[in-house]
Amino acid sequence: MADVTNTAAPTMANAGKPIARYEARQKVTGGKIYGDDLAVPGKPAHGWLVTSAIAKGTITAIDDSAAKAVPGVLMIMTHENRPPLQPMKTFSTGGIGLTSQEPLGGPEIAHDGQIVALIVAETFEAAREAGRKLDISYNEGRPATTFGSPGVVRKTTKEVVGRGGGPTLGDVEAALAGSTHVVEAEYSTPVQHHNTIEMFTTTAFWEGDRLTLHEPSQFVWGAKVGLAKQLGIDPDNVHYVSPFVGGAFGAKAAIGHRTPLVALAAKQLGRPVKLVPTRDQCFTIAGYRQETKSKVRLGCDAEGRLTGYSHELDEFTSLLDPYHNGGLENSAAMYAFKAVGGDMFLSRGDRNVPVFMRSPPEVPVIYALESAMNELAEKAGMDPVAFRKLNDTRVNPVNGAPYTSRSLNECFDEAAASFGWSRRTPAPRSMRDGDWLIGWGCSMATYPTSMTPATARVTLNANGGAKVEVAAHDVGTGAYTIIGQTVGERLGIDPRRIIVQCGDSDLPPGPVSGGSVTTASVTSAVAKACDQLLAKMSASGPMSDEDRRAAFDRIGSNALIEYAEWTPAGMDPKQAKTLYEGGVPFAGGAGEDRTMFAFGAEMVEVRINERTREIRVPRMTGAFAAGHIMNPRTAHSQYLGGMIWGMGSALLEATEMDRLRGRYVNDNIAEYLVATNADIPQVDIIMVPEQDDEINVLGVKGIGELANVGTAAAITDAVYHATGVRIRDLPVRIEQLLV
Repeated sequence: MADVTNTAAPTMANAGKPIARYEARQKVTGGKIYGDDLAVPGKPAHGWLVTSAIAKGTITAIDDSAAKAVPGVLMIMTHENRPPLQPMKTFSTGGIGLTSQEPLGGPEIAHDGQIVALIVAETFEAAREAGRKLDISYNEGRPATTFGSPGVVRKTTKEVVGRGGGPTLGDVEAALAGSTHVVEAEYSTPVQHHNTIEMFTTTAFWEGDRLTLHEPSQFVWGAKVGLAKQLGIDPDNVHYVSPFVGGAFGAKAAIGHRTPLVALAAKQLGRPVKLVPTRDQCFTIAGYRQETKSKVRLGCDAEGRLTGYSHELDEFTSLLDPYHNGGLENSAAMYAFKAVGGDMFLSRGDRNVPVFMRSPPEVPVIYALESAMNELAEKAGMDPVAFRKLNDTRVNPVNGAPYTSRSLNECFDEAAASFGWSRRTPAPRSMRDGDWLIGWGCSMATYPTSMTPATARVTLNANGGAKVEVAAHDVGTGAYTIIGQTVGERLGIDPRRIIVQCGDSDLPPGPVSGGSVTTASVTSAVAKACDQLLAKMSASGPMSDEDRRAAFDRIGSNALIEYAEWTPAGMDPKQAKTLYEGGVPFAGGAGEDRTMFAFGAEMVEVRINERTREIRVPRMTGAFAAGHIMNPRTAHSQYLGGMIWGMGSALLEATEMDRLRGRYVNDNIAEYLVATNADIPQVDIIMVPEQDDEINVLGVKGIGELANVGTAAAITDAVYHATGVRIRDLPVRIEQLLV
């Protein structure tokens, strides 16, 4: 294990030690730890995807003569010669597919960049050249591209998927009508793409009837079971390997079209096939965050106490599959609302299917709510921090379920003290430094504490070494580190003597790396296995080296192995079996009997040039409370990255659309803007101690998706404070301020 020297984060209450990452040395020295780095038996052939040049229509002809003539070409797979595949279920229908559309299933084109051919050659260069020489003719139709486009189909979410009507409490119309102050506004968020540094690579090879996949995955067990069903083979004959993932954020949780096609090609050729798509192809062969519109009505009485909250959410999704995020059930639980209403809608068009993107529902939904909270606080003549603290709640107002813990007010106190919030003058355009208008804004951050069943196997040796095995995933969050730490702390072992194995479907199944469930779920299973080992040694807690050796002598063995299955409280323990079937049973968040969330407070300073309207963000402060922090060092990294992403989503990130042709325009890193070091000179992270004994055995909440929720609302409020201009459509652009 990596060196445990602490150089990053201080010791804090209710937290583990800030030890260095398990894989730190491998990452900084360029170790071969990612799926595409792994060796394969024999010389691999190389794949190249050919994707559709239109967004709607049909293929009328394919001329592959020039492509076949390229030296080294081994195969050209199209809808005309693709081997059979079984239907794929999507996540929303109990499967793991990105879409139910068949890969190379026919001549119909449903979206821009749809895969229309896979070319395999001896070299990458030959496959690429053949791909550019493949001549495909189309009959092009007029695509329905976004909100308001001709051909878009809009219905309530409940009409489309049979659920999702939105939470209700009391008479929201009467509550709003009787309010002293009311804000009624519309907010929008754009299409955004994950743009992970590691591409959506796939390497496949067969050894007899056994298929091995080296592919970045957020759910190797689900992928193993789902792909086996699609290929019509036994899941025991599929082996998924994804030791580390070079960024995912939701994009690598589902199986897209490339995976079964590469597996079929490897089977036909009898040799490994490696596919590395291009950056622009990653915009259409995987998912993205869909654009949203929110109409919010929010009211309060003369004292500033919230009355009614109405929220209509409209999500744009694909005609292929009705992927949707929802999220109103979470926003309705945030404050002491007296009445709640609203509905959710799906607008569907000719686009590739969206997918989870870090904090999928919370980023757009909480952005709208928190923006309205800032606007209403101003209408009521109140400081926005004091306004939120006044409307704090200890129960979900919709169903009365109490919070297991809620430290939002403490987070605002800590953030305000560090940021210097008391020096803020409330009037817009009242703070400046020469030509620069200064604005300060704030927002709540929140994320539901969700958990899933998990399993783990722990081996303990008499000499103090240990090994922990679980098919969990490290998408850059430090999962290896905290899993090893759990074993070390539970058994009293030096973390450097613990081997951690993850990301392999031959290991006991772990949960999907999504919904910030990994730490809470996996460490609970690992802790349970460790406790079973301690029980075998008649110990009630961590053991000294001397006591451990004595226990092994009594047992008459040099090694002990324990396997454990863990399920969240209130869930049937038999649900752990669903992991072996590729299932993802979630629990937590706004539940019927308990409300479980992590919280934070974020404060931002923006500076806007009075003449040019150039926008700068010199500093941000975030204070977060999330139960027991396994490792303050890795947690600090997660909070830091989340806030920076939140700033990017507010000011930089947007996938531009050619509305006539239905194609993404800035499908590259040069023009799809993300935050860099120069964009954020100072980010201060405060970890507020919090203890929650109800959520799980270690009191752990997920934090990976917490910090980028709310940042955008803090920034738009700061922009208003600086300029007096309300921006409700993200991202904020200079031209919006030229008024």
